[in-house]
Amino acid sequence: MVESEPLLKVEDLQVSFKTDESQVRAVRGVSFDVYPGETVGLVGESGSGKSVTNLALMGLVPKPPGRIDGGRVHYQGQDLLKLSDRQMQSIRGRRIAMIFQDPMTALNPLMTVGQQLTEMTRLHLGLGRKEANRQAAEMLELVGISGAEKRLRDYPHQFSGGMRQRVMIAMALSCEPDLLIADEPTTALDVTIQAQILDLLRDLQQRRGTSIIMITHDLGVVAEICHRVLVMYAGRVVEKAEANALFADPKHPYTQGLLRSLPRFDQSADTLEAIPGQPPDLGNLPGGCSFRPRCPLAIDACQSRDPALMNLDGRHEVACLVAQEAVDV
Repeated sequence: MVESEPLLKVEDLQVSFKTDESQVRAVRGVSFDVYPGETVGLVGESGSGKSVTNLALMGLVPKPPGRIDGGRVHYQGQDLLKLSDRQMQSIRGRRIAMIFQDPMTALNPLMTVGQQLTEMTRLHLGLGRKEANRQAAEMLELVGISGAEKRLRDYPHQFSGGMRQRVMIAMALSCEPDLLIADEPTTALDVTIQAQILDLLRDLQQRRGTSIIMITHDLGVVAEICHRVLVMYAGRVVEKAEANALFADPKHPYTQGLLRSLPRFDQSADTLEAIPGQPPDLGNLPGGCSFRPRCPLAIDACQSRDPALMNLDGRHEVACLVAQEAVDV
């Protein structure tokens, strides 16, 4: 997988939002690659910058108050950040598609599911009404919705939460994109439906070779579907690793804390270990390492230095002075 050229290459992406009080740096120098046919997970607490990173990739950061302060996003020989809105419209939904977090708000309640599915293919693929309807029915069947032709005439409120999520996946895949961005696609779904959605994404990826960016705070989802993982904290990537290596030997104290907070079968709910404290205010970040106020391993140097990512062992890149010093020793 990594022997090929990256499908998407993000370099030093920086995004901020202007508020009445300050300039909030929501994404601070994020860099990563996505290769053909792989799933990359973006993990972290709410406010870590996961969703804003991917809104920037899609050209959907609201301006104002948002602003792209720097960086490059290379896709098929062009920098997406330099494209006009019209140029991005030809890529968004056609080459890079997104499954939004809440299907009830992402779907238009006043349009039938069929109208919303065919709108994409008629716009991007130039299909006629009859051909677009036929393809829309095929896509609903592909994502496991029975009676597809009849259900094209239904409205979003006539579908369950799991079915609406399947409709969103069908819409995102209807133009056969190279890259699918899935923003918390299993949030608020019960465990059985979550498993079905993940199985569906994995099956579609294997059949179509689609690359996936999976945005989630759920490490169980990461273990289930992701090849590589980026752990984000306070707008930065603090650890990168293959999924197996990350779970076997997490290097950053924040990643270790996330894994310790996972429930286990042999553990009661009242013994779960929470990460102490709260994520920092991005408009007023502490000096040095942003995780220092919550870190049980912090040393004096963490107060003045905000470490860059460093490759430790060929398997992990980590932004942590303690982990880096352990390797140097």
